Amino acid sequence: MNTAPLIHFIKETIPHFNIDMQSLEKTAEYFEELELEKGEFLLKQGKRSGYFIMLEGYLRAYTFNEVGDEITTYFYPSNRVVFEVASFFQGLPAEENIIALTKCKGYYTNFEKLNGLFHSVPEFREFGRAVLVKEFVAYKQRTLSMINKTAEERYALLIQTNRDIFQYAPLKHIASYLGITDTSLSRVRREFSTK
Repeated sequence: MNTAPLIHFIKETIPHFNIDMQSLEKTAEYFEELELEKGEFLLKQGKRSGYFIMLEGYLRAYTFNEVGDEITTYFYPSNRVVFEVASFFQGLPAEENIIALTKCKGYYTNFEKLNGLFHSVPEFREFGRAVLVKEFVAYKQRTLSMINKTAEERYALLIQTNRDIFQYAPLKHIASYLGITDTSLSRVRREFSTK
């Protein structure tokens, strides 16, 4: 297994923290390489989440509303750690599906291995903390934006933070992520392009 990309990602995630190469190599032993083809699931609703360090690709998380419509809850671009928090840490059945929008490559582990890693390589805890903080902040910002930002502002933020998603995700998935209808998204895009 080529662990160089994984080691590089860990070092880039915690650049202020000095973790030695021996600890990084030991960390890599707890992961396996994983590739997903477009349309393949990383996680299906009802299953337990694993922990995926995605270095290439795009993933979409979604669930269903009360009438059975798919609602996109998140888009994951490259260089992100992807897992469903409650499912992974509490062993609960996942309430979301996570599917590949493109071919994805990265490194995968499960809860038991990651827990073992936290105990055997204490330096890895800093990486875990950094990832949890980053993801918590992202989810909190998304939750607040659904409350205190207009559809136009949410669209502008998506353009600013994840412009490439428009190449990979159908507009209906982007609309549901923004909390608007397909028709509203078309109007927002039209208005945005004239500014």
